[in-house]
Amino acid sequence: MNSFQKKLTTWITTHKVEAFCLFGILLLASILRLYRISEYMTFLGDEGRDAIIVRNIFVKLHPPLIGPGTSIGNMYLGPLYYYISAPFSLLFGFSPVGPSVMVAFFGIATVFLVWKIGKEWFGNIAGLVAAFLYAISPVVIIYNRSSWNPNIMPFFSTLCIYSIWRMWHNKEFKWLIVFGISFAVVMQSHYLGLILAPIAGLFWLLTVLSIRKDKKQIVTIRKFTIISLVAFLVLMSPLFFFDIRHNWINSKAILTFFTDRQDTVSAKPWASFSKIWPLWEQISTRLLGGMDTTAGHWVAFGLFDGTLALLIMKWWRKKKIPRAYWLLLTWIIVSLFGLAAYKHELYDHYFGFLFTAPFLLLGGVTQDVIDTLENKKQRTKNIIYSLLFISFCLLLIPNIANSPLQYPPNGQLQRSIAVSQKIEEEAHGQKLNLAVIAERNYEGAYEYFLEKDNIASLKIDAQDTANTITDQLFVVCELPEEKCDPTHNPKTEVANFGWSEIDQMWNVDGVILYKLIHTEPTN
Repeated sequence: MNSFQKKLTTWITTHKVEAFCLFGILLLASILRLYRISEYMTFLGDEGRDAIIVRNIFVKLHPPLIGPGTSIGNMYLGPLYYYISAPFSLLFGFSPVGPSVMVAFFGIATVFLVWKIGKEWFGNIAGLVAAFLYAISPVVIIYNRSSWNPNIMPFFSTLCIYSIWRMWHNKEFKWLIVFGISFAVVMQSHYLGLILAPIAGLFWLLTVLSIRKDKKQIVTIRKFTIISLVAFLVLMSPLFFFDIRHNWINSKAILTFFTDRQDTVSAKPWASFSKIWPLWEQISTRLLGGMDTTAGHWVAFGLFDGTLALLIMKWWRKKKIPRAYWLLLTWIIVSLFGLAAYKHELYDHYFGFLFTAPFLLLGGVTQDVIDTLENKKQRTKNIIYSLLFISFCLLLIPNIANSPLQYPPNGQLQRSIAVSQKIEEEAHGQKLNLAVIAERNYEGAYEYFLEKDNIASLKIDAQDTANTITDQLFVVCELPEEKCDPTHNPKTEVANFGWSEIDQMWNVDGVILYKLIHTEPTN
């Protein structure tokens, strides 16, 4: 038995109740994320595109230098997510389920990390409360069950903050390497993860100032800072090489994003101050309040007031405020100002670098309230415990009521397979063109399975129509039939096919599949 096994066995033996609760939380988190994952996972155009790129790493030996494009500007993320998910894709026989299972594992690992950090920062109750609520949060579960680059950011952003803590509080400078690697993953998950940079810079500076008289420690932190920076740059290097080959297209787009602030970000933090509270309510609602507006409103107020009251009380009684609060509150406050400066609509996955912070704060406040009762009268204890229990139950209700498992699976993967198989069957081994008419989908999901089965699905090139337009166009319409009109739809893939008529149509798993063939224009 190695030292780790001995420590684990000893901890379980001496902390039986906590170990039992942690095991139950992790088991619950696993069920909520892995149960029928192939049926619940999102598999649309973006996921199909990613699956093609990941498969081509092995099949065509084509390592990508860039990741997905962002929704703003001509910016691209790095390809690190593709390389992280590639082994899972291979392990599952290039099934899209593999990367989704990987994301679920990262989600479960994040639950464990929240418990560990909460326990280390505040105490046993804080760790368990934060981990349990994170495990059952509907929004968190939704993003933990599908393969998408922002979905692994909560794990790595939390690891970034924990690395900062070990550097700043414990003076364990080797954790700077963990930070460099984790921050590279965060930056290649979503560029809003850049908000973590000033937090890291601030606490690195505070650490340096605290050890400035110790030459040995200064040399050590300098060494690991350089190693961390090198690790970060190596992991970010594919984007650099891509830019060299493509006239710095990505660098120019990023520069434009930050310099042309009229449509992107505000350069005046005070101008966004009025957005801070609504943003805090939004985060509280989406993450802690189970997507319930009323619950989110009250938890936002309760958590803010509770934190403020505890800090004032500690200051008034001349008690030292735990250092963890300074890091945690800096994380939240800097993030709120950073997000408030962003001028576009904020979606749930934009909060990925902040996902775990509200849960840790709630766990910390809960632990602090309980700890303050140590010397109180039993009647006071009973009242406070009752209020905490009622508050916990009220918070529990919307999280359970809005659990994604109460809804039937979307079956997107199964539909994509069924439609692709029908196209293969009706194409009779001939080359084909493909178009998808939908509100929020495109060809990627269907193209993946066609390419996987070596079906020649060609994209029409307006500059080379002779070699890219085939004799048949399959149109997948995910709208009501009366809105399809596949022969006159303005979508590029349909319009470029030219004059056409419907040869056949089928209803496949709830969507309408058309086969179009060429026809001569009428005079």
